[in-house]
Amino acid sequence: MGQSRERKSIEHHQQALYSAQSGISQTMANLSLGDVSNLGSKQALEYFSGGGYWVDVTEDDGQFTVVSTGVVKGQSVSIEAIIAASSASIFDSALFAGNDSGDPLYELDLGGSDGQADEIIGDVYSGGDLLLSGDAAISGTAEATGSITGVAGTEGVVYAPPDLASLDFENTADFNALDLFLAEYSYQYDAAGGYAYQVPEDNPAHIFRVNPSDRKSEYLSTEKPDFFLEDPYENVQVDPNQNGNSAYRITLSGGGGDPGPVGNKKVYYIDGNLWLHNKKTYSFKVFTPESAGMQVTFVVKGNIYFSDNLFYNNKNKDAVAFIALKDDTVADSGNIYFGDPEFGTLKEMNAYMYAEGDFHDFNLDASGSTDVLVHGMMSAGNHVNIDRDYMGQHTKLTVDFDERVRNGDIELPGLSALTSESQGSLQLRSWRIIGGTP
Repeated sequence: MGQSRERKSIEHHQQALYSAQSGISQTMANLSLGDVSNLGSKQALEYFSGGGYWVDVTEDDGQFTVVSTGVVKGQSVSIEAIIAASSASIFDSALFAGNDSGDPLYELDLGGSDGQADEIIGDVYSGGDLLLSGDAAISGTAEATGSITGVAGTEGVVYAPPDLASLDFENTADFNALDLFLAEYSYQYDAAGGYAYQVPEDNPAHIFRVNPSDRKSEYLSTEKPDFFLEDPYENVQVDPNQNGNSAYRITLSGGGGDPGPVGNKKVYYIDGNLWLHNKKTYSFKVFTPESAGMQVTFVVKGNIYFSDNLFYNNKNKDAVAFIALKDDTVADSGNIYFGDPEFGTLKEMNAYMYAEGDFHDFNLDASGSTDVLVHGMMSAGNHVNIDRDYMGQHTKLTVDFDERVRNGDIELPGLSALTSESQGSLQLRSWRIIGGTP
């Protein structure tokens, strides 16, 4: 009987520790949203798994001291944690998964063996767990809110996804693509593929074709207008080697004598979906003749679908950002789908990519995509889901972080606020058990 009571006491003590840890986690989540209030009290616990906890929070010059006490059936454990702001932003990471849904089961997985092992050249963050298996490698820091397995890293880190709503892209963007189309569209055939809604070359939105008839199955699968990034005023090129040497050019307006207002260094807002997907080519380049290079930002209130390669004309000066935002009226929105749905021929993407929702791979396990290179970043406010194992084959993912935005070498239009140090990101600096029932 005595031994049984002792075992129960040990079990309850362990459960109390888990309750206290839960209090720390919940407090970090609250702090990341600006809520510095205490949680519960000794007389009114916050419920957790057969017991509960209460948390006291004090602040001193931006650093928080958090004391969380877990209680289960008379056993208690108190943890003191030091939490402080971090200066990280989404443009600091090669791979960023915010897990803002708070899914306790989320895990960012990297794997592969030998020459097919994933390689992340830059920092990685998971708002859940982080797992490296096989020969996968990270050449940078590894941080996670949960556990880290397979690589050295820092656990207990919480980064808040950026507040994109505060940027009000619908009203602050330089060009609203839907409005520009509604002003002067026509329905025309083009070598880019089928009939589609187009606008004149002097319209900065001429770099899109809407609902092309040769991709009817694609645009009928979505709820909003579908904008395809392609230029009907340029010759379609195939780029058979998929290296960018013969990429289909997308020329921005107003540069080097081209008609229309200047389209470079601008934000393009799309109330719909955006596709980089053409049945005539493998690759694209966004082009401007300006010596300072090309920097544009595409903000999409819907989904973004990447099926073809994107290259820079000038690797030192060019930069493209793609931002997918949620639409509260459309369940499937704010996501990036990465991969060719039919042939699996996506091989290289040069871009900064951020999904407010999830980042999904899409047929990357097909034979055409055995190696995929991202030069830029892959980031999501919620989950990065990259499941690329199929019938014994693992698609190698290499993310080579483009540090030029972080270093201040280039600026992406409309996104300067996301590179600041004021995102409310927090890090658990230390914790220790300071008391409780023995």
